[in-house]
Amino acid sequence: MSEKYNLKGGCTCGKVKYSISEKPLFTQACHCVDCKISTGSSYVIHTTILENSLSVDGKVSSTILPTGSGKGYRAYFCVECGVYLYCKYYIGPGRLNVRTKTLEDPSKFLPQVHIFTKDKDPWLNLSDKEKCFETAYDRDKTWPEESVKRYNKHLETIK
Repeated sequence: MSEKYNLKGGCTCGKVKYSISEKPLFTQACHCVDCKISTGSSYVIHTTILENSLSVDGKVSSTILPTGSGKGYRAYFCVECGVYLYCKYYIGPGRLNVRTKTLEDPSKFLPQVHIFTKDKDPWLNLSDKEKCFETAYDRDKTWPEESVKRYNKHLETIK
């Protein structure tokens, strides 16, 4: 059994609120071209959670967006203010990524790695090269061991 949490977040207008009932698995900053376009910024910070730990109150809409892998993902937005709240990557069954900055206290979830640094803006200085990956990373080697175990156990329940 994983540690219980009561993380909260939501959109700008307040019409969508969400809660996360279990400890997140991992937090990463992505510098890929697709994330830069979807945020209008230099990168996005995503916190990965188990899909069944998210509860959403309010109306969201979704759309399919491209990824570097070509598999795509489904992004979920508040229908009122358009804030992008979370997404489901098709390569990651049983998990979701919340936009970390939509959490009430995002400072608790600093990026553990930076990915797709091959696409990062040249003026952005990332000093901890051990946490930087040109593209993606090997989850089993990069995530904390506890997160890998929890996710693998969760995968067994959804097969």
